[in-house]
Amino acid sequence: MQTGEIRFFNPSENSDVAPKKRAKKPVTLTGYISSTGKIVLPNKTVEQLGINPSDMAFKVGAQAGKRTAKLLYLVPADASDSAAFEVVKAAKSYSISLPIILQKNGLDYVGQKYTFLITPFDFDNGLTGYMLKLNKPSEKTGKVGRPKA
Repeated sequence: MQTGEIRFFNPSENSDVAPKKRAKKPVTLTGYISSTGKIVLPNKTVEQLGINPSDMAFKVGAQAGKRTAKLLYLVPADASDSAAFEVVKAAKSYSISLPIILQKNGLDYVGQKYTFLITPFDFDNGLTGYMLKLNKPSEKTGKVGRPKA
């Protein structure tokens, strides 16, 4: 038998070393605008942000001087603040109702589906705000499935 036909083992192959785990992908924080004009933040997104919106309110803003909003800003505020919007708990999400404001800023949330990416930013004196970058809207599709009898 020739040496080329034999595969010799190495002592390091006999150890039970687990392969290195892959680094986790950065989590994308998303939400959407409902057909009733509410900014909807899913529970998963709220947990990733580390906020407790049940006892919180937000000031909502957009870029000054723009006809159509492409960015919305949420800044935490006291619930007693007259300029703050309350956060309402739904079944699997939290929402802020803004139907007239969204229409005035050029968002057709009834005919288009808007989604957004959430990015935290430093607002003022260590206060963390949230920038909502709207994705390009897509046409809403009709309901799929069998019609009710």
